[in-house]
Amino acid sequence: MTWLSDATVDHLRDIADWPDPPGDRYEFVELLARGGMGTVYLARDRELDRDVAIKVLSPMVSASAEQSAVERMRQEARTLARLEHPGIVPVYDSGLLQDGRFYYVMKRVQGPRLDQHVAERPLAERLRLFTRICEPVAFAHAHGIVHRDLKPENVMVGPFGEVLVMDWGIGMVGTPGYMAPEQEDRGGVDERSDVYALGGILHFLMVGAPPDAAPLRGPRALQAICRQARAVNPSDRYPTVVALAADVDRYLAGEPVSASPEGIVDRLLRFSRKHRAAITLVVVYLVLRFVIAWLAP
Repeated sequence: MTWLSDATVDHLRDIADWPDPPGDRYEFVELLARGGMGTVYLARDRELDRDVAIKVLSPMVSASAEQSAVERMRQEARTLARLEHPGIVPVYDSGLLQDGRFYYVMKRVQGPRLDQHVAERPLAERLRLFTRICEPVAFAHAHGIVHRDLKPENVMVGPFGEVLVMDWGIGMVGTPGYMAPEQEDRGGVDERSDVYALGGILHFLMVGAPPDAAPLRGPRALQAICRQARAVNPSDRYPTVVALAADVDRYLAGEPVSASPEGIVDRLLRFSRKHRAAITLVVVYLVLRFVIAWLAP
């Protein structure tokens, strides 16, 4: 008996799963990504002459779970359609393939994931990206929607620097290292669960590794922000994503942050960071005056 390689099996599955669209508006071009419930394809919208991404319900979903999966995916499409924000991928269309599988059409997003994009970039640039990630999450919270699975792999950075938060799937269970303790315990989930996950993203941006893979390090004020966001008890976290982002903005502006009471040394360090250019000029001026006075006859 000849065993097929994993690559061959995957190729055969891709052929068997290839969508047969209703009508002739959409032409499926290539597979982009495969998840547990759905598969995302690059497609061509012939009517509007543009590339789009189409998420299709996976044929691997069992018959007993199919109706539930269809409803979850339909609700996912409705959720995205409600969230009209530049940081959230818009939904254009939805329907059923000829084989009955549900699909929805969305904007095609190009660019690297956050974890790929930030490599070798300075901390200040990473933090500014972080505050932009917070914006669509706060917008969703204002509409009563919690993401539940925020992590660097679910954020994309477009070719013009646009930041998009992806995968707003209903019923997400979260990712170890990023999901809040109440998610692991199957407890109540609210905005503060996303605050916890955003704290995990902040940890990643500070040290270049997930919270469960490397200890937290970096400026003390930033560590305090991260620890408050990731407090075990939800009541000890920032109450909103807006409050978390505001503390990061204060750090970037060289102002005191609410998560960290300042001592005299902290104030001096913060002052020196905020006025580094002016202090450098004064020091250079004083050194030059000293040198000139020393060289004078």
